[in-house]
Amino acid sequence: MKAFEYVTAQTPQSATELAAKDGRFIAGGVDILGEIKDRIVEPKRLVNVKALPNSREIKPGDQFWTIGANVTVAQLAAHGGIAKAFPGIAQAAAEVASPQIRNVATLGGNLAQHSRCWYYRHPDVRCLKEGGSTCYAREGENKFHSLFTGNPCISPTPSNLGVALTALEATAHVQRGGKAVKLSMRELYEKAWSNPLAHHSLEAGELILHVEIPTPKTRSAYMQMAEKHDFDWAMVSCSAAARMDGNKLTGVRVVLGQVAPVPYRSDEADKFLEGKVLDDAVASRAADLLLTGATPFQHNAYKVPLAHALIRRTLQKLVG
Repeated sequence: MKAFEYVTAQTPQSATELAAKDGRFIAGGVDILGEIKDRIVEPKRLVNVKALPNSREIKPGDQFWTIGANVTVAQLAAHGGIAKAFPGIAQAAAEVASPQIRNVATLGGNLAQHSRCWYYRHPDVRCLKEGGSTCYAREGENKFHSLFTGNPCISPTPSNLGVALTALEATAHVQRGGKAVKLSMRELYEKAWSNPLAHHSLEAGELILHVEIPTPKTRSAYMQMAEKHDFDWAMVSCSAAARMDGNKLTGVRVVLGQVAPVPYRSDEADKFLEGKVLDDAVASRAADLLLTGATPFQHNAYKVPLAHALIRRTLQKLVG
């Protein structure tokens, strides 16, 4: 491990200036310290952002809730107001890693974490995502990899919370240079769809400050399937959010995780569900539409029927 500087930022602007091109942010440290240990990155400076003002607050509101980027995953999972207003977030947070990691991992870190692909994380492999010439997962071990992608890399996004927040149409407020900008969840991840080097759309030195979640969607749910019950990455996850007009769904968003380099949704599936009364046939048809175009590889074809079942179950949980 190469030596690096460690500084604590007091303002968002100073944090981005200190990180610049050669630095990285650290809050809980779950992701960045692992990358340094595995020699994936060698930052010259770690910028501690845990002291930034208002970054640990959860603020309810009539129009939207604001959640600071340094709110821990454990706080999201245990917060009674979030569990009532946005159960999909609480359910997604409860599935992150282990209790010990949830106690230090943050909302911002979960959204901005890097790929968990074993080829990307291997210290002796230089894969396409690290600037090499080959996605080794395509012809190698691809059990946990994508069904959809817009580039040669098939590494999926690992963020549970990104999936739940996409369903809720949340926005991320990001410090970009000297100003804060607002990005939809689609915008926060869209660069990873087409660029194999990208994990999200954040450039070097750009920092998530907080997330805003609009309140109109009165129902939300999250489910995932993993090989082990505790402390394991999801094979597939699904989140859904909607309003209920009587017994009809409106404003529906259904999102899959761990099947694409971005939280994956389909306009066709969401439009099909609009105004529908949910039953088994409707849920099954929505799952068919959402999975249209899925391209399995040698070891991950199981994800298609698994995702189909999760979509149906999450929709039933949404209205149940």
